[in-house]
Amino acid sequence: MVIDQNREASLRDVFHLMEFMFVFFVPLITMRLFSEEKLTGTMEFLMTAPVTNAAIVLGKYAGVLVFFSIMISITFVYYGIIEYFSSPDKLTTFSGYFGIWLEGAFFLAIGMLASSWTQNQIIAAMTSYVILFLLYFSSSFTHYFNGNMETIIEQIGTMSHLENLVAGIVTVGDITYYLSGILLCVVLTHLSIENRRS
Repeated sequence: MVIDQNREASLRDVFHLMEFMFVFFVPLITMRLFSEEKLTGTMEFLMTAPVTNAAIVLGKYAGVLVFFSIMISITFVYYGIIEYFSSPDKLTTFSGYFGIWLEGAFFLAIGMLASSWTQNQIIAAMTSYVILFLLYFSSSFTHYFNGNMETIIEQIGTMSHLENLVAGIVTVGDITYYLSGILLCVVLTHLSIENRRS
């Protein structure tokens, strides 16, 4: 069990395991968001409904984000366990949950964007996997570079940003990284849907 292997009263190992699982799980829950609508033809119905494309995109994203948030809340049982047996740092735990939620929200936005590009769910999932793998494992390639390039690759990757939040270090830069990534993906998804109408 992950908590048994952790020598400190924290959920650090749980958060890192959750991050790794998101890379594989998120594409499976986002691949149908728009690709299935295109495949079944219901996308045409959505496009002619009395709602804006922005509302469609935000509605889809909000729905999957609520589902994801419920899944995250189930893991609160782990916090209950360490709270019962020890005295964990509550602020560090909160920032860790905040970080893992932000990263999941970012991954979901990427998956939604990939789903808007194709009507094939498998292609949507594979596209998401490629992007998420590159973001997650980018720090592994930093030792091949040095100087500014090394810094850029490290900043592009998700691992260093989540590591700060899991350690209780909340910075404007890390929060901006996730929020700007989410906003970019949502805007690109909206543009993708708009291009289909034109």
